[in-house]
Amino acid sequence: MDWLERTAKLRQWTRSGARAPHKPLLFLYALGRYQQDAHGELRYSAVEEDLKRLLAEYGPPNKTTPAYPFHHLVSDEVWEVRTDHGQGSPGSGVRELRASGAAGRLAPELRTALRREPTLLGRMARVLLDVNFPPSLHEELCGAVGLELEPEPSEAGRPSEARRQRDRRMRELVLTAYEYQCAFCGYDGSIGAVPVGLEAAHVRWWAFDGPDEVDNGLCLCSLHHRLFDKGVLGVGDGHRVLVSQRFVGRSSAAREQVTALAGRPLIGPQRGVSPVAAAHRAWHTDQVFHGTPRPAAVS
Repeated sequence: MDWLERTAKLRQWTRSGARAPHKPLLFLYALGRYQQDAHGELRYSAVEEDLKRLLAEYGPPNKTTPAYPFHHLVSDEVWEVRTDHGQGSPGSGVRELRASGAAGRLAPELRTALRREPTLLGRMARVLLDVNFPPSLHEELCGAVGLELEPEPSEAGRPSEARRQRDRRMRELVLTAYEYQCAFCGYDGSIGAVPVGLEAAHVRWWAFDGPDEVDNGLCLCSLHHRLFDKGVLGVGDGHRVLVSQRFVGRSSAAREQVTALAGRPLIGPQRGVSPVAAAHRAWHTDQVFHGTPRPAAVS
């Protein structure tokens, strides 16, 4: 198994499409740190807070600990852990990792491969992003873990798991279904006949087997697409907008563009087009949306 295939096939806990991006997030973080210092190691006690923030922002809604991937990523043969007492992880307990001085870094064979083939790091990072996160979060995630990637390379050489073909018609079909306006706020900007700032959002992420079909899509403006993928916004029963109680915005713009959306019916799709399927809405609510929705805004 080559490094790209191994990256695409990290062993993760799975159940009914549940997200478990703990290992991919740690791996991305480790690649970013390796890019900055190829000889350094990551002492658990020193990086624990960084990893907690990554999991809180890009992980599933339920609380979790970075101790789990710090220990278990070793089993994928891309990561090694040692303690003050020698090689090997003390386990997945937070106390044990802290007390033993546990430190991790990329596996020796992988470090050798990265030195021999410098472009491999970027290719592995892109596989991790493609397989585990929606495109709207890729650039932001790279910034969060300190990764600097070169412009998108050719698709040649990526494992088939990372090259599942998208349907190029998805964007046009979804935008047409919603008559070229954001389903949350109604934004419909264009330059001439070309829509600007409107995107086709997958409700169930493509990375988690979300189909390229209209009933798994929403036409959203760039702002609301990002907030939807970050779990600030969702779609509830009756196809009404959900706004997370965890979202805090004090400006009038935040109130008007986000909190005031709570409970509003979606705009679209046009008559005769299937709305978002209940199964896809439920997946997004369980796996992406953060916390409890706010009550409907008072007009």
